[in-house]
Amino acid sequence: MEIKVLGTGCAKCKKLEEKTRNAVSELGIEASIEKVEDIYKIMQFGVMNTPALVVDGKVVMSGRLPGNKELKELLS
Repeated sequence: MEIKVLGTGCAKCKKLEEKTRNAVSELGIEASIEKVEDIYKIMQFGVMNTPALVVDGKVVMSGRLPGNKELKELLS
C-alpha cells in the first residue's frame, strides 16, 4: 500500500501524518508513507484543501482531520 499525506506543513497536516503512521502500525499494514509538502504536487491530485490523504493514488479524504476510527477504515 502506498500512502501520501498531502499538506504544506501546518499543524493539522503534521498531525495527520502522525495519526496515519500510528494507524498503519496498529493495523499491522505494510505500507509506505510519504509526506508531500510541495504545493504543485498537491495540486496535481486536484486537492484544494489540506490536509489530504491519498491511498494507492486515490484521494480518500481532504480538508479535515479524521478521527482514529475513520482513519483506520480509510486504510483498511
